[in-house]
Amino acid sequence: MHALRRCVRSLFQSSQSFRRASSAAASTFKASELEVQLCKESDLRPKPDPNKLIFGQNWSDHMLEVEWTQEAGWGRPRISPIHNLQLHPSAQVFHYATELFEGTKAYRGVDNQIRLFRPELNMKRMNTTAERVTLPTFDGDELIRCIRKLVEIEKEWVPYSQTSTLYIRPTLIATEACIGVHKSKAALLFVITGPVGPYYPTGFKPVSLLASPKFVRAWEGGCGGYKMGSNYGPTIGPQIEAAKHNCQQVLWLYGPDHEVTEVGTMNLFAFWTNEKGEKELVTPSLDKGLILPGITRQSLLDLAREWGEFKVTERSLYMKEIVTALKEKRLKELFGAGTACIVCPIESILYEETRLQIPTMSEGAPITMRFHKELTDIQVSFALLL
Repeated sequence: MHALRRCVRSLFQSSQSFRRASSAAASTFKASELEVQLCKESDLRPKPDPNKLIFGQNWSDHMLEVEWTQEAGWGRPRISPIHNLQLHPSAQVFHYATELFEGTKAYRGVDNQIRLFRPELNMKRMNTTAERVTLPTFDGDELIRCIRKLVEIEKEWVPYSQTSTLYIRPTLIATEACIGVHKSKAALLFVITGPVGPYYPTGFKPVSLLASPKFVRAWEGGCGGYKMGSNYGPTIGPQIEAAKHNCQQVLWLYGPDHEVTEVGTMNLFAFWTNEKGEKELVTPSLDKGLILPGITRQSLLDLAREWGEFKVTERSLYMKEIVTALKEKRLKELFGAGTACIVCPIESILYEETRLQIPTMSEGAPITMRFHKELTDIQVSFALLL
């Protein structure tokens, strides 16, 4: 337990550097100016059964909104009953995909306290993406304070469950009513929340992957390292193609050497004995901008380094290495990692018309399962109290 507490402290050290960076922003909204309009009691909707939740299909009663214009900067944040947005058909978000989003969760712990997990990293990533797509940045701490108030209002929407959570979706869109490819003069930041069940309701279910160089998710100099909707829409077609081959996800490859990048919408990890005979955890590095800097990814790296039991490496990873390690029986586990499922074991890869059988579950996936348990323990017991 002491080791777990030390790990929690290390998980939150990165927040300090972000606070210093965000405070330099020229304009931001203030949580102290937050306006709140609550639903009438008669309009509050019944809460769904936490044991029957389908991911992304239930939404709570209220939402957070903050408007921005080039002339006035950020307006006052406000919480109001959830409602449809009113936007002009020429709003830039509809035509040029000028938008971004984040995904995080609120957890109800064993002590009935509600906690957020590393929200400062979501804010850092959100501002980084905003800069890339020329949307306005803001002080991440101020948005965290507003989100905490929203979750406090919606506390009964946080499932009384150790397996279900409240999903939080901050979104920033360009709203200027003008057809023209330029920096938008108006934007809207909004946050919606909704209860979600476990990604796999029946427990861990290993997935099969389609690895085909025919499909490319990201490239150097592109936007693969940013969390914007334009990275996700084009993946739906390849996902449908994967299903035709009895695969649940796509393993995204890049370049003539078939560099491995992401698994569906998750970061990829391999645990193996490397060619030097060392036990090693490997994940693709961020330096080429091909993959998203996932919060779960970073948390697993922090945990593994805290354990100090095997080598931890961030570097380029290629399919030929996976194939060779598999043939030499050095590959032990392969899994994806992300907010939705925490970790997702991989059982096979369809690559160059050959289905590679991955031994992740042959011995119960001890590393994958350990990551899942320890990170879940942190999220429900030691994360940031509401």
